[in-house]
Amino acid sequence: MNKQGKKLIALASAMLITTVLFLAGYEMENVYYCVKTDKFSTRLRIVFVSDLHNCFFGGTDQTKLMYEIDKAQPDAVIFGGDVLDAWGGTSFALKIMEMTSEKYPCFYTPGNHELMRDDMDEFCDEVSALGIKIPLGGYYPLEIDGNEIRIYGAIDKMHKNELEKCFDSLDDRYYNILLAHQPEQIDAYLDSGDVKFDLILSGHAHGGQWRLPGILEQGLYAPDQGVFPDITTGMYEHGDSVHIISRGLAKPARMIFIPRIFNRPELSVIDING
Repeated sequence: MNKQGKKLIALASAMLITTVLFLAGYEMENVYYCVKTDKFSTRLRIVFVSDLHNCFFGGTDQTKLMYEIDKAQPDAVIFGGDVLDAWGGTSFALKIMEMTSEKYPCFYTPGNHELMRDDMDEFCDEVSALGIKIPLGGYYPLEIDGNEIRIYGAIDKMHKNELEKCFDSLDDRYYNILLAHQPEQIDAYLDSGDVKFDLILSGHAHGGQWRLPGILEQGLYAPDQGVFPDITTGMYEHGDSVHIISRGLAKPARMIFIPRIFNRPELSVIDING
């Protein structure tokens, strides 16, 4: 084989490897978690949509994402922080939030990217107008098949008043869920006194961005954790509290310069007593 042929084969191989790595990082997958509680005996299923960053799946009408949510048959849908990017539009996030709110009880707590926007208050007003509850510094009740749940929300530990208000209203007679975007702040979320949250839901870390199964399970880099982060994905137990960290759904165009590698966008499906 001549040099030209070898160069073409090398180029084709490189393109193939690049394509495989790209697809391995960008095709959405459903990730299932099972959490146990003795506060009720029936199953409750939650779909957790985190770090959407105003991306779309299956076209701008969000058909793929809505299909996967419907397929999971959730009792409620929870939107974690960073449904928007720090800049850019809001239409794709609002589209999926509108579609889900027509079918399921929905809840939402903003993240750091919403905080960086000038229109966060206006966006939250639009979300509220869809009937989606935003439990910042408090809770909203959710009753499913006689099971009493309280869904709390706090953006992060820098909003100390929000967390303290959540702590003050904690009641162990209920199944208590906290939406708190940044997982590296877990110690602050656990610092609630004698009564703990049963379930804490976070995102933010994007699964560590570049992952190598069996080697870099938590990825190479995460915001606010730096290189070789400790907690970017998975389920963790802290005494009576369970902490679930979603890899999130972000795949904005700007991420082509820092692509997800072996780190597919995650739609989290959480079964309580599943």
